[in-house]
Amino acid sequence: MKKLLSYPLSFLVYFFFLFFICLFHPIQWINLKFFGYQAHKKTVDILGFFLLKILYFTFSTARVENLDLIPEGKPLIFVSNHQSVYDILGFIWFFRKFHAKFVSKIELGKGIPSISFNLKYGGSVLIDRKNPKQALPVLKQMGEYIESNCRSTIIFPEGTRTKNGIPKAFAPNGVKILCKYAPSAYVVPVTINNSWKLFRNGPFPMGLCNHLIFTVHEPIKVSDYDFNTLFEKTEQAVVSGILN
Repeated sequence: MKKLLSYPLSFLVYFFFLFFICLFHPIQWINLKFFGYQAHKKTVDILGFFLLKILYFTFSTARVENLDLIPEGKPLIFVSNHQSVYDILGFIWFFRKFHAKFVSKIELGKGIPSISFNLKYGGSVLIDRKNPKQALPVLKQMGEYIESNCRSTIIFPEGTRTKNGIPKAFAPNGVKILCKYAPSAYVVPVTINNSWKLFRNGPFPMGLCNHLIFTVHEPIKVSDYDFNTLFEKTEQAVVSGILN
């Protein structure tokens, strides 16, 4: 019965998801072109809010824990596990005051209303995972950007989403470059739980009655540790918060 009910509810989610990303695409363009960065960012924040709220159609919720642990006015490198597209939407809305930018795969930079536009023009960077030489200067650029502007970036070191909640091994290279070029930054480990359950049946129908939780762990100052120690502590913090 529950899976049967999920079909019409999933249709509503996809319908409104498409509706909002198409609606906000021209609004983003107008606000960025005529009113600048702050207006564009506000538009993306509001879009993230609506895309999270449509989870209510699946009787699902999302919340963040320990947001007060994050230092303000500092460059930040959020390091998180990755379970679904809703990880990104949670970061957009819950972490909006930190001006978070994404390290994203290059394929997302075209063809998706609102999302591709924001990734290309909102301060995020796109990397080609098949071309490490392209990724190096792009990550350097992001590190320098958050260092000089006291903003933040989000990186998923697993490289791809897990389909069952069990994390893959974290790759250190991206985090290492960001730390090198943002030496005054704090690394903020974040554990995401239950996001994968929205897609436990594949793209359609969506899973019902899930409670997405974004848990912030104690931030780690980059300059306090050698990189190997910092990376180990970060991965341990993220993995330790994953619920079975």
